[in-house]
Amino acid sequence: MHADHHDAHPRAQSPHPFSALTPDIVLDALASVGLYGDGRLLALSSYENRVYQIWLEDGERVVAKFYRPERWSTAQILEEHAFAAELMQAEVPAVGPLVREGSTLHHHAGFAFSVSPWRGGRGPELDDFEVLEWIGRFLARIHTVGAAQPFEHRPALDVQTFGIDARDWLLTQQVIPLDMQSAWKDACDKAIEIIAGSALSMSAGNSFSLIQARQIRLHGDCHPGNILWTPVERPGGGPHFVDLDDARMGPAVQDLWMLLSGDRSQRTQQLGALLEGYEQFRSFDRRELALIEPLRTLRLIHYSAWLARRWQDPIFPVNFPWFGSSDYWRGQVDMLHEQIEAMGEEPLYA
Repeated sequence: MHADHHDAHPRAQSPHPFSALTPDIVLDALASVGLYGDGRLLALSSYENRVYQIWLEDGERVVAKFYRPERWSTAQILEEHAFAAELMQAEVPAVGPLVREGSTLHHHAGFAFSVSPWRGGRGPELDDFEVLEWIGRFLARIHTVGAAQPFEHRPALDVQTFGIDARDWLLTQQVIPLDMQSAWKDACDKAIEIIAGSALSMSAGNSFSLIQARQIRLHGDCHPGNILWTPVERPGGGPHFVDLDDARMGPAVQDLWMLLSGDRSQRTQQLGALLEGYEQFRSFDRRELALIEPLRTLRLIHYSAWLARRWQDPIFPVNFPWFGSSDYWRGQVDMLHEQIEAMGEEPLYA
């Protein structure tokens, strides 16, 4: 995928595995676990996997998730399902897969899939401090369960995987146009050096690193799109958490920082509301606030590598047409420089 990759890819490529996932296969897969669709299905927004809302003959709705082949091992998927089951057992409003035919993970036509109950809801109003406090309470309860035992099979959120491996893959695959390659590599190297801790002691006098933070089982991808909110006056109203597909080991603050937005004072107030709720159920190590900008930087690097690695999947060029151009990489360089600056500032406090 060179600078002209938009033209270079489509020819002589074998079809992507998901191209075989037709509506008939989806409905047959459901029927194989005793769930019979009435023919209506709606593709839900998901790039990593394929996810469908399906209407059943009895009028109920379910959500079927077909896992991207070769992304997770069976053991890793089952660990995600076990974590969801632990959360539901603890009455945390997470949405986990149904047990059908004695299992939560099924196979049909070469695909691994799971089926969950459908839950409605909309995105949370993150400018409402009561909503943030409520979400904070539930995140603390997720983390209480998450801290009870570690994942054995799922990976950790670390500098190696999200930073070094992502950078090295992008460079060896020659994904970055030649005119931007050295500028991006220089910025990326400097950012990774700071995150890895060699320069953290210079960063705002703070020497707390990812390695020192306590690792617990996390949601892992706790952005607003993975929290569905239902009116609080309804039974079971409030937030429920969906999509544990990125659950992994990492510091607790990873599940908080993606809910913060705006300028520094706005983020400080939002963080205060989240922690107000969180600390009603679980203590929070304030030193982890120094990890917010390093974690944001790692996500930035990892995101570019994720897009590049997935480019053979036809939905990626359609949905991310701006990816890969010199302008895209110039923007990444600018953002990395902003993050290097941000990592040198005093961390947020609350």
